[in-house]
Amino acid sequence: MSSDKRQRLGKLVKVMQHLTDYHQARHAGHLAQAASASSEAEEITARIDAGEAMSALFPEIYHRRIADALQRSRASAENAQAEARKAVTADARTSALARAYREAASAEERDLADKERLELIQRGKASGT
Repeated sequence: MSSDKRQRLGKLVKVMQHLTDYHQARHAGHLAQAASASSEAEEITARIDAGEAMSALFPEIYHRRIADALQRSRASAENAQAEARKAVTADARTSALARAYREAASAEERDLADKERLELIQRGKASGT
């Protein structure tokens, strides 16, 4: 039965590692989106500051695009922060499961060693009588 527990814990550790990797990848993606949106806002602002003809003709469109880009940047940063928290939580769970896995493997090894010792003792008594 201990072997079954160890195997289940091993599978759970792998799943939790994948989950941690997933959250870390999403975190990185959200950070990249935030940086991209922020860069877009800076680029549009630079066009307005440079006095491009189109920005002078349609300032409300440019300002709206800047506001949208900054909003996307903030939302992506918040999403990245949420994913970072999830990654930390998943990592903590992975560590706890890995510890339980090591304990189950160690207990299984001890049980096996105890059985071997008991068999040796029983063989010794059987041959000694």
